[in-house]
Amino acid sequence: MKHLLSLATETLLNAYRHGIFPMAVDEAGTIGWFSPDPRAIIPLDEGFHIPHSLKRTLKRNLFEITVNKAFPAVIRACATTHGESWISKEIIRAYTALHKIGRAHSVEAWSEGKLAGGLYGVHLGGAFFGESMFHHVTDASKVALVALVERLRARGFTLLDTQWTTPHLIRFGACEISKARYLKLLKHSVERDCRFEDPGG
Repeated sequence: MKHLLSLATETLLNAYRHGIFPMAVDEAGTIGWFSPDPRAIIPLDEGFHIPHSLKRTLKRNLFEITVNKAFPAVIRACATTHGESWISKEIIRAYTALHKIGRAHSVEAWSEGKLAGGLYGVHLGGAFFGESMFHHVTDASKVALVALVERLRARGFTLLDTQWTTPHLIRFGACEISKARYLKLLKHSVERDCRFEDPGG
């Protein structure tokens, strides 16, 4: 669904609380607002699956993982690496503003001191809304996703929203649930008091 609404911080946060998120829908950067039915999530319980090949990569400790160290670089890479045209300049501006107030976060994977991959998303209560991910080095974004799930589990999060399924996410256990079920889970999750960052930032 599409509506002409601003991307002001409070507008964005209120939209997420109701299961709605924005995307640029044309080259002019027109913003569309969406609430898919069904909705895709990655389970944070035993439903999360790490492919065997990735387990081997994780054992080799090829990447250094950081959190919120390079948010601007991550969102720009997501916008350009794979031609994600829905991440417009206005989207970048709005989510960078969310990051500055502690509502949007990035997970980075580094290789030999260079940003190799990562992801970003929005955090409300016990819900994390994954927005996009990228990689310059094979498996870097996958390792960042595993690190994200581990962090969410450790901090008591109950929802990892991925909006839609993709073959890539299905390998990790992503599944679709009805919008009605999603909204119930969302309501429960955003009411939780969960911290994404470590104490002190």
